[in-house]
Amino acid sequence: MSVRNSAAALRAQKADGLAAQWEHGAKGEKATERLLRALNGPWWRRWLRRALGRPGWVIRHDLRLRGRRFNVDHVAVSPCGTAVVALDTKNWHRGLTTTEVSGRVFCGDEDRHDQVEKVVNYARLIEAALGMPGVSVLPLVVVHGSLVAGEFLEARVDGWSGPVYVLGPARLVPTLAAAPKAHDPARAAAVVARVDRVLLPYVPGPRRVR
Repeated sequence: MSVRNSAAALRAQKADGLAAQWEHGAKGEKATERLLRALNGPWWRRWLRRALGRPGWVIRHDLRLRGRRFNVDHVAVSPCGTAVVALDTKNWHRGLTTTEVSGRVFCGDEDRHDQVEKVVNYARLIEAALGMPGVSVLPLVVVHGSLVAGEFLEARVDGWSGPVYVLGPARLVPTLAAAPKAHDPARAAAVVARVDRVLLPYVPGPRRVR
């Protein structure tokens, strides 16, 4: 095989690998989307909330900040209008367990804490871009495939005051649903409008490894 043909074969192999990674990550994101649809309850409860002017959680998917290359898989605005959740989906190895070891998140024996740190950085940047006093942006990670030990980890990241929840799929909706029950439709609508101005639809390029 010539050098040119060898290089072409390597490029094709790399492209195939990236495509497989993208598909793997996309499956996890679609699974999270399905879970989040249940957050506001069945259709009749959603209808009743809208009729009462209490629309519940507002969810957006696959967004980016202006001038930034990263995408945010899911953004959820709370009914009280004081919290925005920046939610990142991971689709890790099904045969391995996600645990916390010496303050760091591992999938099997592979240190994945840098991916938790990235979600915290996303939350910081989004909160700064929103610029809304009294509105906090909270990072959250949901892991598909790999079993999360206890279905729930409270990870810590240097420079971030609160925990970063790393959840198995079964804990996602109950964790969000346990947020304060207060509703402030006007405030929540203002936050949603600001999110829609600041965060743009993400146009995918080559996807990162998940």
